[in-house]
Amino acid sequence: MRSAISFRMPCKKMSLKNKKVLVTAGPTWVPIDAVRVISNISSGTTGILIAREAKKKGARVTLFLGPVTAVFRDSRIRVVPFRFFKELRSKIKKELKRVSYDFIIHAAAVSDFCPRQVIKNKAGSSKPLNLKLVPLPKIIGDIRRLAGEAKVIIFKLEAGKDREALINKAKAALLKSGADMAVANCLDPYRAYIIKRNGSVSFVSSKEVLSRRLLQELSFE
Repeated sequence: MRSAISFRMPCKKMSLKNKKVLVTAGPTWVPIDAVRVISNISSGTTGILIAREAKKKGARVTLFLGPVTAVFRDSRIRVVPFRFFKELRSKIKKELKRVSYDFIIHAAAVSDFCPRQVIKNKAGSSKPLNLKLVPLPKIIGDIRRLAGEAKVIIFKLEAGKDREALINKAKAALLKSGADMAVANCLDPYRAYIIKRNGSVSFVSSKEVLSRRLLQELSFE
């Protein structure tokens, strides 16, 4: 049976100089009450490394950066901070309606669930707190709809998956999202696979190598 992933002829190498690149990085928050949130363990390191590598190659980079613990300063890169899921979604939709990008690299660890109801003020701590979590919309849907001619790269993080399962999950996400490339990554130990729509898969063993290899791949798009 033929694969659902289409094949394309290789493209000639191009320069990323002055190309407009949007990178999202870091975690998102969703509120529990007025002072508590649900989040994840993303450090934003991968997205920051990608943004710096894109700038090194001459691109005009905008970095949407979530609530990371490390302070990021680079006057050459435009940084748009966000904290909450709704904030990221609103800002990215507004940005893509305003600016036409060449590449959008969606590396942020976006929340998948939020409480059905946010507690007003602060919940007391003397009794058990039961939360009903409901799925959040996928921001990648907004990105793909508003991306125009931009090439879109998505990230798929899994835990405890072997190589085949990890790659298959990313391929499914690639097809479902309509993205142009996917990065499947796994923690402890870190490993990642760059997956293109033509079916090629490249293995990398560190975030630093991933940032360089990914930008090299984009140079051939």
